[in-house]
Amino acid sequence: MANLPVFLREYFWDTNFEELDITTHRLFILKRIMEYGNDHAVNWMRKHFQSENLKKALVNHRGYSKRSANFWAVILDVPKKNIPCLKKSSSKAPKNIWPY
Repeated sequence: MANLPVFLREYFWDTNFEELDITTHRLFILKRIMEYGNDHAVNWMRKHFQSENLKKALVNHRGYSKRSANFWAVILDVPKKNIPCLKKSSSKAPKNIWPY
């Protein structure tokens, strides 16, 4: 089991940090660092994961803010149409709450 460095603990406040494994929980770790990470965390991430892993995390998860998703789309050269959280909702909201 490959443990994460202690300085990343703050990004995994809701999990058992000691049980996170770089291989098993790769997409979860990438998503958290891509959304919340500072320069130090992002530098660590870029050193330990290939760009293809980051792209996969970006296009396979909805949980990014629009700001983070746009940033990573530019950095990783991923078309915004391929990022789920940047797509417009397909459902149309009703014009009236009670149309009768």
